[in-house]
Amino acid sequence: MRILIVEDDAMIASSLRSGLKLLGHAPDHVTDAEAAQLVLDTPANAGVHDVMLLDLGLPRRSGMELLLQQRRRGSVMPVIIITARDSVAERIAGLNAGADDYLVKPFSLDELAARIQAVSRRYCGRAQNHIEIGSLHIDLGLHQVTRAGNPIALSSTEYELLALLSGQPDTVFSRAQLEDKLYGWQEEVSSNAVEVHIYNLRKKVGNDAVRNIRGAGYRIAQADELDS
Repeated sequence: MRILIVEDDAMIASSLRSGLKLLGHAPDHVTDAEAAQLVLDTPANAGVHDVMLLDLGLPRRSGMELLLQQRRRGSVMPVIIITARDSVAERIAGLNAGADDYLVKPFSLDELAARIQAVSRRYCGRAQNHIEIGSLHIDLGLHQVTRAGNPIALSSTEYELLALLSGQPDTVFSRAQLEDKLYGWQEEVSSNAVEVHIYNLRKKVGNDAVRNIRGAGYRIAQADELDS
């Protein structure tokens, strides 16, 4: 997932970025609400980020103001507040302002990852934490993939690519769209990186699992295509 971190503490932000990258996510970081607003208002970034991790005690302008503005503008991007403010009143205020979740520092990376997965699942309208397409089974909570009951070991990027494609089975993703979802701002991306990951993913889950739509991009196979 592409994740926007809005956090002014450099140490916390660095830890979050490192941890989320290890889990296969693509984190971007800004230090204040004004910078976050600029990112969100840039047309090229529309729909790129899947989740925002938002601190409240930001310089110049609070995270709460940014959240309220985003919701007034109609943004439905999932937002998880990450803050040291732990009073019940502040939790209620954050949730009432439109946050999808509220996590008090310090917290474990595993808990954050689970909450990211939960808010993303709700946003996509998916009640269960797994995806089944024919004989292909993806456990989104455990990050485990099997086909016909046989476990498949994927790299973190291959897993994120499979989860992205299978999470939107009717969508054809262009190479540029996949790059936007898989890589953050500061990552160098080779011109054939997506093609290489698609090739490796097909080798592991089956050549029939990912369809190449000529001139358009890639999509996950339908169940009848997968096991025919």
